[in-house]
Amino acid sequence: MKVVVLVGGVGGARFLLGVKAALGLPAIGEAESEHEVTAVVNVGDDVWMHGLRVCPDLDTCMYTLADAIDTEKGWGRVGETWSAKEELAAYGAEPTWFGLGDRDIATHLVRSRMLRAGYSLTSVTEALCARWKPGVRLLPVTDDRVETHVAIDDPETGEGRAVHFQEWWVRHRAEPKAHAIAPVGADDAKVSQETRDAVEQADVVLVAPSNPVVSIGTLLAVPGFRDALRSTSAPVVGLSPIVGGKPLRGMADACLTAIGVDSTAEAVGAHYGSREDDGILDGWMVHTGDDAEIAGVETRAVPLLMSDVDATAAMAQEAFELASAVKKP
Repeated sequence: MKVVVLVGGVGGARFLLGVKAALGLPAIGEAESEHEVTAVVNVGDDVWMHGLRVCPDLDTCMYTLADAIDTEKGWGRVGETWSAKEELAAYGAEPTWFGLGDRDIATHLVRSRMLRAGYSLTSVTEALCARWKPGVRLLPVTDDRVETHVAIDDPETGEGRAVHFQEWWVRHRAEPKAHAIAPVGADDAKVSQETRDAVEQADVVLVAPSNPVVSIGTLLAVPGFRDALRSTSAPVVGLSPIVGGKPLRGMADACLTAIGVDSTAEAVGAHYGSREDDGILDGWMVHTGDDAEIAGVETRAVPLLMSDVDATAAMAQEAFELASAVKKP
């Protein structure tokens, strides 16, 4: 079976562990198998820092699937040291609020060097994964530069301004109200051919319980990607990131408020919409106890808490079964 999963960072990476386990693959690392898992990864969080190209979601997926992630933080390398960060601070080099660990810097150095040499982000990601062997093909949705920005009132001056998503999320912890969220550069980008082909050839497409606005929303903002999802013969099943009116992790509710969507499983599913209309879903999974009625979308309530790999694998298995139920002849 060829499985394509739409993912962001931490939550998406954890979901991929469960998808692999549900297919009988080792959650960590790679193994020969008749199954193929491809993750289409958000690039809107990507940013240039200290002259280095940082791709947080791609790296979080890569490190998580290779058992190299700092599980306490949910991001960055395990056993990380911070000498470079301390030296940059001693120089007064901005930004001081975004830290790059010493081991992590090596990844960014290799990526930045290859990008400057003319390699595509898809090719660079493949080269990095040759070391880590995540057992999943990681594909950036586009090779073009797309970065999510957020319109806020500056906490110090009160004046309105747009900041990179990382500044709003990491520096300000999403506390300033977001008036608007925009994937800058998306209008001029195009979905990569590798991503388009993966979706076209898929047997099933899963939408991970990632942030609906800045992760999945950025994927859908790239011209050509939504069309690929709507035209594929594979069933598309999404999993709600909202449980009992609250996001599974992070601050997705602040992002949803910015685009006028309620923080409920039903509202997020309706936001994605049905493929029978102008949306992307055939099936939608919500947590036990939550309700969702979305025209043209079959819903199913199951436990959606990714407490461990086994629980996440059970979620993925339920998603596969729902996909089978909604697959068109």
